[in-house]
Amino acid sequence: MNMTMSLVRGSVFACALSFATAAAARANLPVKSFGHLADGREAHLYTLENAHGFRADISDYGGIVVRLLVPDRAGHLADVSLGFDDVAKYQKGSPFFGALIGRYGNRIAHGKFTLDGKEYTLPLNDHPGNIPCSLHGGPDGFDKQMWEAKPGTRHGHPSLTLTYVSKDGEAGYPGTLTAIVTYTVTDRDELRIDYQATTDKATPVNLTNHTYFNLRGEGNGTILNHMMTIRASHVTPVDVGLIPTGEIAPVAGTPLDFTSPHAIGERIGADNQQLKFAGGYDHNWVLDNQTGKMALAVTVYEPTSGRVMEVSTTEPGLQFYSGNFLDGTLIGKSGKAYVHRGALVLETQHYPDSPNHPNFPSTILRPGHTLRSTTVYRFSTK
Repeated sequence: MNMTMSLVRGSVFACALSFATAAAARANLPVKSFGHLADGREAHLYTLENAHGFRADISDYGGIVVRLLVPDRAGHLADVSLGFDDVAKYQKGSPFFGALIGRYGNRIAHGKFTLDGKEYTLPLNDHPGNIPCSLHGGPDGFDKQMWEAKPGTRHGHPSLTLTYVSKDGEAGYPGTLTAIVTYTVTDRDELRIDYQATTDKATPVNLTNHTYFNLRGEGNGTILNHMMTIRASHVTPVDVGLIPTGEIAPVAGTPLDFTSPHAIGERIGADNQQLKFAGGYDHNWVLDNQTGKMALAVTVYEPTSGRVMEVSTTEPGLQFYSGNFLDGTLIGKSGKAYVHRGALVLETQHYPDSPNHPNFPSTILRPGHTLRSTTVYRFSTK
């Protein structure tokens, strides 16, 4: 009986890889196995690459950006994203390395919200300041799901479209939500992410990506020398539980002011209540662009390599996280330890805990409407 089940299971895995390989081949997109999940399902790794060698390796497990190869000013490629070399390691314990985040990116206070007069309760998976909340969709969010992958092209550029259907009641959220995310690598050394979602019941939605960047190369020291500019003159301050207070406050005169370029490490240890609550930067910036149209939000420059990353988005907010909880215990793809502040995360988003703050831009998606959002990470050198 066990042998028969093993043979059938092996046949299913072989067929899945065969279908994935065939689809990728039709789109001229390389694909390979990325190992097996604890339940035996096989994950795959798709490669999107342009003529310059700029390359993204993306998995159908969690929609994870596993590798991002970017040239420095001398033309040498390095992987600038943190992650692991096998899907099992992501399952074992990943702080959302490279993953698609949903149904709701960021925190919801106490895992509760009220929608159309009904209160909903979500699983709790984070306790900053010993105050519980639901973070990034809970313990079994979109980052831990297998997505249906469809290789293809977008305007002649290699792309990968991932689809996940989240059932009504999954992780406590109402409505069956269909999320479609397309990654595209362009000739301008861009990684473009297009998000789309529909639902059959009103539900909060906040989709984002959680790639950890180090422009010197993953596992290559800290990001404290990275120079950053954020086009945002306001933030949403947080309490000790890292939940927004509801206020929209100016950054002027504080260490959260990146309206002009500053090294990330320049003021990270300042005597500032917001930095103390978060143990560094872990806040939502209210972008100056609130039109819903694409606009530049962030520029990051790493002087040693010369790499520049520009983040443009249609979203109204941006979570900048400075790798505060990395502590050297995780060993990455290249065998290097991921040290404290060894990466930064720039999550384009609607604001945290928006369902509990009517003054924030709404994250409620209703039947008959389609959520559409785009973020582009563009790389260059100087």
